[in-house]
Amino acid sequence: MTEQIAGLFIGLPKEAVTLLLAMLPVTELRGSIPWATFALDMPWYQAYLWSIIGNFLPVPIILKFLRKAEHILSRWEFFELFFQWLYSRTQRRGRVIEKYRALGLIMFVAIPLPITGAWTGSVAAHIFGIKFWRALICIAAGICVAGIVVTLACQGFIGVWDLSMKF
Repeated sequence: MTEQIAGLFIGLPKEAVTLLLAMLPVTELRGSIPWATFALDMPWYQAYLWSIIGNFLPVPIILKFLRKAEHILSRWEFFELFFQWLYSRTQRRGRVIEKYRALGLIMFVAIPLPITGAWTGSVAAHIFGIKFWRALICIAAGICVAGIVVTLACQGFIGVWDLSMKF
């Protein structure tokens, strides 16, 4: 999927491609770091930096305007159903946030798995009533940790392929 999305950014500098991939909810840095490292042949530290920046950029916007967007868009049934689906899915996945609040939000965003990134973390912060600045700091910390994990995996320091080579 990352390959198809990256194809939309042909002709842009590799830093811009990495930043844009990291901004998108379907790829975030879990897709941008491997893409920058392997497809764009970017050094790991640049891939990490541009991905962290790109993944963080939507967060303050989501945190600030999700409530307003929900209020305006929920007038239409399609969006009302979408927000119900989004919130119920996020609530089911956000038990760790509900239990541990700020620390749970960091852990939730830091786990580099689908449906646990900065976008969903921002929605979860809204649902669980975590204040703007606390949510912003926790999500930023989670993004940095997730970036480290994905970067290490791309460098071969962790991962299934690393374990299989030892046998």
